[in-house]
Amino acid sequence: MPRGTRHDLTGVLLMRGASPILRMADGGEWRLDLSGRYRHLLGNLVRVEGCRSEFDMLDVEIISLA
Repeated sequence: MPRGTRHDLTGVLLMRGASPILRMADGGEWRLDLSGRYRHLLGNLVRVEGCRSEFDMLDVEIISLA
């Protein structure tokens, strides 16, 4: 998948160190570049919309409960 592609993903929002990650049902993970409040969503199934900025990173535009 090339950088800059748009994605609409669903997975569990977790923390790895100080960084949020999205763990997908197939075991894959995305690092998330998030601004704003999201900690109340940790541990929950969420829907993330954003643009791929690195190999495994999404610049998140929208995050909500799935």
